[in-house]
Amino acid sequence: MLIISRHAGAIEWLKQRGIDGRVIEHATVDDIRGEDVIGNLPLALASCAASVTTIDLPLLRPDQRGKDLSPEEMDEAGACMRTFRVREVDLG
Repeated sequence: MLIISRHAGAIEWLKQRGIDGRVIEHATVDDIRGEDVIGNLPLALASCAASVTTIDLPLLRPDQRGKDLSPEEMDEAGACMRTFRVREVDLG
């Protein structure tokens, strides 16, 4: 598992759920090709991964955006994971 995040609270939140892996702050195609990834990626980059799991925060307040939340604050914001497979479609 590859975790792409610069947020210590999110990494700890994952550890509390038994999810551990190599952590990097920024990813390249070579980092994620064929990997199961947790993190937010641009779609073109996500299409190179085997799967991408996001941590959604549906109850996040506007004043919390872009901040490193504690695991407890993430739980209060309704943190949950969703996994996707992204593929590029050639329409030409």
